[in-house]
Amino acid sequence: MWDFFSTALKDAYGSADRLGWVHAAAAGVDSLLFDELVESPVTVTNARGIFDRPIAEFVLSYILMHAKSSIGSLSDQAAKKWNRRSTRDIAGTKALIVGTGAIGRGIARRLKAVDIDVTGAGSRARSGDADFGEVIDSATLPEHVAGFDWVIDIAPLTEKTERLIGAEAFAAMDDTAVFINVGRGDTVDTDALVTALRDGQIGGAGLDVFDEEPLPAGHPLWSMDNVIITPHMSGDTDGWRMRLAEQFHALFEQYLAGEQFPHTVDKKLGYVR
Repeated sequence: MWDFFSTALKDAYGSADRLGWVHAAAAGVDSLLFDELVESPVTVTNARGIFDRPIAEFVLSYILMHAKSSIGSLSDQAAKKWNRRSTRDIAGTKALIVGTGAIGRGIARRLKAVDIDVTGAGSRARSGDADFGEVIDSATLPEHVAGFDWVIDIAPLTEKTERLIGAEAFAAMDDTAVFINVGRGDTVDTDALVTALRDGQIGGAGLDVFDEEPLPAGHPLWSMDNVIITPHMSGDTDGWRMRLAEQFHALFEQYLAGEQFPHTVDKKLGYVR
């Protein structure tokens, strides 16, 4: 499925009596899955591994733009204003990464490389994780978000994560915390996010995904000077389509040979385990 937002598969599924495998050219499969497919023996794979590094780099760019006051500098430049000031170190700051899959782990590794302390939030709490150290249960986010400088959402969209981050979580964050979303827009209560930004409950945001895309021109997020908005492009670096095609070709060769795929989507969970 190159267009993973297409309904073509669902529309034609009743006639697909020999279908054995569906590949989604995306990391998230929430828009692909439907009840009949979930309950079927059809194997589903996704583009695991393709977007890890680009999205991690994008997250780091959001962090640097906020820490180094880049939004203010661009505004000053437009106004031809010389405004010398100190900015923030990122070393020693703390990041909570909500979503502990391949992309979340890629983010964790790159943030640790610049001396940012990382903690994960996933489907279950655990300690001793290779990339995160400690992982908290994402269902208890409001109890844990205080003290983090960066709260990064890369959670898959499932029934359990829809509007996972809402008013209670934002109210519990530090008023200097920056919220970053490079996952799915529907994992966030957007109205609660707008309120948190407007009322100073959090310090800012970097947003690549939204519950409505394109983001409407009249949306209040556009006019907030502590928000960076990008159009769902965090994974799209030069050559990304070719990398997707090469991955599909490799998987197709394995499929023809009857070999086991290196990864498959747990259709009931909605992500690769």
